[in-house]
Amino acid sequence: MSVKTKGAILWGVGEEWSVEEIEVGDPAPGEVTVQLAASGLCHSDEHLVTGGTPVNYPVLGGHEGSGVVTKVGPGVANLKEGDHVVTAFIPACGQCPPCSKGMQNLCDLGAFLLGGTAIADGTHRVTARGQGVSPMCLLGTFSPYITVHQASVVRIEPDIPLEVAALVGCGVTTGWGSATKVAEVRAGETVVVMGVGGVGMNSVQGAAASGARHVVVVEPVAHKRDWAKDYGATHAFATAEEATAAVNELTWGRMADKTIITVGDIQGEDVQTALSLTGKGGRVVVTGMGHWANTDVKLSLFELTLLQKDVQGAIFGGLSPRAAIPELLRLYQDGQLKLDTLVTNRYALEDVNKGYQDMRDGNNIRGMIVYGDGDR
Repeated sequence: MSVKTKGAILWGVGEEWSVEEIEVGDPAPGEVTVQLAASGLCHSDEHLVTGGTPVNYPVLGGHEGSGVVTKVGPGVANLKEGDHVVTAFIPACGQCPPCSKGMQNLCDLGAFLLGGTAIADGTHRVTARGQGVSPMCLLGTFSPYITVHQASVVRIEPDIPLEVAALVGCGVTTGWGSATKVAEVRAGETVVVMGVGGVGMNSVQGAAASGARHVVVVEPVAHKRDWAKDYGATHAFATAEEATAAVNELTWGRMADKTIITVGDIQGEDVQTALSLTGKGGRVVVTGMGHWANTDVKLSLFELTLLQKDVQGAIFGGLSPRAAIPELLRLYQDGQLKLDTLVTNRYALEDVNKGYQDMRDGNNIRGMIVYGDGDR
């Protein structure tokens, strides 16, 4: 059986999202169906529009969701109908070599992430116009209903507002972990965060929570610079040049201990910019995504070697979804993590293109699709 519903589909590079009828199949062994409450509008889905991320079109967008389990397939462990869950854009099987080493964010099931077919049986779980559709990151949360593998959802406590919970499925966890885990920010350090959208704003939160003395933001959009100070930024500048002079003065010439690149569309020259902001023995964390075909990175090999600097990639903030998602939601409940104010604007699914235009225009920290009774 399958359910007829609606979804926002991208049929090719450069097109707009098309909200139209789709069919979502019942769960196969190891899968569950989830009725979603909300889905974040993450910049990663914009990379599907630009062609920056390789995917098989058509694609059902969305990978940052939360909802309630409505159907459970055979062989599913630890999930039942009525459970509240958050989608994890990286599946975590818990058994492969990376998972067994505590690196669920590098689970071997990630090999299927952009393939378009279900982990369980290699078939399409979503169809539209009579053909198979690839769900973004095996999820496709731009639809009120999803059927996904149990490895792609994490159960959460039922008293947490679902709309808020969606945020930790991608942006919050990626940003927070980029500071706390990958950058390993320590008390008293100077940290620079380049770009403060849905990910970068949470790197600011993570750096501040780790006890950084200075959290310096580089962000061209003025109101985002202002917002960043509500999340723990101590200084904010429109350009890297302005920030460089300020960091030099703040640190008596030693520069930043850690620099985190969380721009929405990273370019090769951003790495050298970050490296120059970073002092001896410091670390640059590359979290922002760039075009899959862009292999040119600008950096001074002289500086990299002789000042012993470190350039480190990061996915999902280096965190394990099954551990980090509940942990961050506990911090939210304890008042130690801001989530509610991160949702700048809410949209109906039909307004998904407006939501992305608002993101491009710098109007949102995170836009959120909220599903209502009319979406059931």
